[in-house]
Amino acid sequence: MIELDELIARAHPIALPMRVPFRGVTVREVCLFDATDRWTEWAPFVEYEPQEAARWLRHAVDFGFGGVSAQPVRQRVEVNATIPAVDVRGGDGVAIIDQLMRRYPGCQTVKVKVAEKGQVLADDVARVNAVREWFAEVGHTGQGGERPVVRVDANGGWSVEQALEAATALTASGPLDYLEQPCATIAELAEVRRQLPRRGLFVRVAADEAIRKSDDPKAAVREVVDANACDVAVLKVPPLGGIDTLLDIAHDVADRGVAITISSALDSAVGMGAGIYAAASLPQLYDDDAMPVAIQPAGLATGGLFSTDVGHREIVDGHMEVADIVPDAAVLGECVLTGARKDWWIERLRAAYTYL
Repeated sequence: MIELDELIARAHPIALPMRVPFRGVTVREVCLFDATDRWTEWAPFVEYEPQEAARWLRHAVDFGFGGVSAQPVRQRVEVNATIPAVDVRGGDGVAIIDQLMRRYPGCQTVKVKVAEKGQVLADDVARVNAVREWFAEVGHTGQGGERPVVRVDANGGWSVEQALEAATALTASGPLDYLEQPCATIAELAEVRRQLPRRGLFVRVAADEAIRKSDDPKAAVREVVDANACDVAVLKVPPLGGIDTLLDIAHDVADRGVAITISSALDSAVGMGAGIYAAASLPQLYDDDAMPVAIQPAGLATGGLFSTDVGHREIVDGHMEVADIVPDAAVLGECVLTGARKDWWIERLRAAYTYL
């Protein structure tokens, strides 16, 4: 394993501004490493303690310094667009969505943020309907007539009853692919999943924070699946400790008919490469009845959420290519952390390294 002193010497802590607040984040701080295999990223959110941050560091070290055994089986992966919790009720909703969808050429699957603090269900319904209207009236061709696959992400912001009420309202004008983390706990997710068909609502349930925020994400996946609490597991490479671990989990849950969406942890263009690599390495998986488990469009196209990024990953026909990114030197210089913030990241690196 790489020595701590060398890792520190290769570290580049930076701060990237966001276009709009995303889960309360306005500036995303990450630490890039000029590693031997490729540039790699360590970006646990600033509130994470060293032991949790160490899983993210394990991934960064493995991906950058020859510790990944998986190999891609395809050269590009389908991705979804992401619509933040923008207010569309106070203006031309289709025009607002148009500005956002221009960042996602060809994407037919759209994840819409809902249950934002300070907003109400009517805001969510308006936002989702504006997405549907954009596809119907404009779409990627400018001719309209398209129908999107819509997912909504509540980040655990609803109670069970609120989630069921939201599912009813959000499907009134069209179908939903899935509700991502509608409630906070595994028990609540299981209850939502049980109640949806009883109310005539055929919407899948996806688990994200119930896995990602656990002290042991790998065990949490098993717990969620054993509780019949999800149809889809949303997995992010860094919190799980690496690509190989994620792929092992994907094989395990496929036997239970649970699909996998590989998603971004609000990564920079450098960090996003690991998720794309993992998604491209997913083989065709089958459940225990030998039925294929569909590969889900990945939630990795989050570069458009940054007003400044260290590189650019092009979306072509709703897909992104497997490729390593060398960060733009000018952006590194512009966004570099100095003084107390740089010192904080280096000390954080020292603390997390002790848990590797």
